[in-house]
Amino acid sequence: MKDFLETVKQFYPNAKTTENTVNDMLQIIEDKYGIGTHQIMHADSLCCDDVNAIQYPPKAYEMLGPFHLGGLDGYPFAGLTGMGAFAHHVPEDGAILIFYAPHIGVTKEGKIGEINRYGQSSNSSCCGAAQAGLAKLRDNKIKEGELTRDDYQQNTIEQILLAEKDRISRSENQIFEATEVIYEAIDKQIGHLVSRTEYPCDHLFRVGGIFINGDRDMGSYCSYKRFEHVDLNSGKVTDLMEFF
Repeated sequence: MKDFLETVKQFYPNAKTTENTVNDMLQIIEDKYGIGTHQIMHADSLCCDDVNAIQYPPKAYEMLGPFHLGGLDGYPFAGLTGMGAFAHHVPEDGAILIFYAPHIGVTKEGKIGEINRYGQSSNSSCCGAAQAGLAKLRDNKIKEGELTRDDYQQNTIEQILLAEKDRISRSENQIFEATEVIYEAIDKQIGHLVSRTEYPCDHLFRVGGIFINGDRDMGSYCSYKRFEHVDLNSGKVTDLMEFF
């Protein structure tokens, strides 16, 4: 596992195994705020790709939930209705934890944007939605403003990429950069949804990053970009990344 982590760190220097990130995060919450894992209502905004469910660590399921906000590549397609429904499930003496991340594959050979999945002899795209959107972007096949009924989620991902076409095109590693662009869009939308939702508790933890899938025997990893506490009474935001 250590060798795999070093491979991942070529792209994400602050990455840890997902199990370690979850354990560390929950310990920080308990140490600083006295909130036990069983008091936390957990929502995630992750891609609906089956590999994410397989690679989610057991410790995460000690929290209440999760309530799933995400669709393709983790964008919070559940919207205000989903966030509002989730808010009604929170223990009054507990806390909210919202974890959100696009995902990306890294093979044991160090190839980014792919993984080797269970039962398959060849690699496949990861995230497939991001790779498909990137292919259309390169071929100039994304039409500005096009959101179809049959493929609304994928079209939304494509529009996010189209808005940053020059940035992605200039990048030496386009799938890496595309994933960064998608993260920024998710982060912005989560912030918007949180700002328009009322929660019946005192604490909200907002955790954002990149969820990194390894090959079938590598497990998963996380690179955190945001870990903060919001006091829902005062509105004070405390950055917890330094403790993580």
